[in-house]
Amino acid sequence: MKVSVIITTYNRPDALIKVLEGLKHQTRLPDEVIIADDGSGPETKDEISRFTGKAPYPLYHVWQEDRVFRAAEIRNKAIEKSSGTYLISLDGDCIPEKHFIDDHVLLAEKGYFYQGKRVIVSKGLSPTLTHKEVNSFPALMRYFLSGKISNSHHIVRLPMLPAWSSSSLNGIRSCNMGFFREDIFSVNGFNQNFVGWGREDSELAVRLFRYGLRRKSHAFMAICYHLWHQENERDRLSVNDELLQKLIESDEYFCPNGLIR
Repeated sequence: MKVSVIITTYNRPDALIKVLEGLKHQTRLPDEVIIADDGSGPETKDEISRFTGKAPYPLYHVWQEDRVFRAAEIRNKAIEKSSGTYLISLDGDCIPEKHFIDDHVLLAEKGYFYQGKRVIVSKGLSPTLTHKEVNSFPALMRYFLSGKISNSHHIVRLPMLPAWSSSSLNGIRSCNMGFFREDIFSVNGFNQNFVGWGREDSELAVRLFRYGLRRKSHAFMAICYHLWHQENERDRLSVNDELLQKLIESDEYFCPNGLIR
């Protein structure tokens, strides 16, 4: 199975490089990585250029003009660029644990999309945390005991435990999700009517459910470490909530303003 990782970023080149380093040290490398850049400045492009030469996987940079938060649109552009049969959506401030790709592949199953979990990293720890500490259980235990990470139960990898499935929207986050390519194209990708922060991932999940998929989750596999950041502006959240509710009240799964427009 060919795996493409779609990394969404905006003006956080330091965090992005940590994520790329995390993907560089996987037990199973991604087949390609596409950076979905929602209008970052030249510093991000420069860092990506420097990293490309040492990346053990093909690395592509898809950029769009910085107008307003348009995560749905840039993810679609990156999906169009990708060639994998399985796509993993990862945020550019989420460092993957070393089994991240292997776990996604193990958990991938026809008829499902995968919703991954995250450990939340404190403001004080975020500037220094790297893939080395993420993959060191003693270091993680120190951070847990000192209160520097939360959602700490996810730090233990327990692949022998079963995954579970549901059709719940609770905890839907595109910072760590996996889809089969054919499924994401069948629902026409992310809905680009969602502008500004919020709900574009939940709206996608509703359409995937309506298409016939179930959600699969596992508390102890395919984990990423979410670095602290300032909260995004939520001035469009009420509009996006209305768009989500309108979809919930319909029977549609294909959005008109997505991969195909």
